[in-house]
Amino acid sequence: MRMAVLALALAPLAAGCATAPTAGEPDRLPALPEGSCNADGVQTKLGERASQETGTQILGRTGADSLRWGPPGAVFTMDFRQGRVNVMYDADMTITRIYCG
Repeated sequence: MRMAVLALALAPLAAGCATAPTAGEPDRLPALPEGSCNADGVQTKLGERASQETGTQILGRTGADSLRWGPPGAVFTMDFRQGRVNVMYDADMTITRIYCG
């Protein structure tokens, strides 16, 4: 209980650490680093079996820094990541779609 009261008392001080834009400077978010995913060269993998080996090949050939598998019925967030490759597959583990984002 004592720690909760202390945390509430210090909260306004922590808010003072945030930086505000200077006069005449627009509010903007910091730039995100850009990735280099390009799935054009791996479309030949469509119809192949989804496996660790195939995933490693796709990751290497797209230039992406991460791979997200899409099993049947999966629900994904809609966040776009320039350096990510998405590999969708069906119930038979057959790759059905490969795209960046």
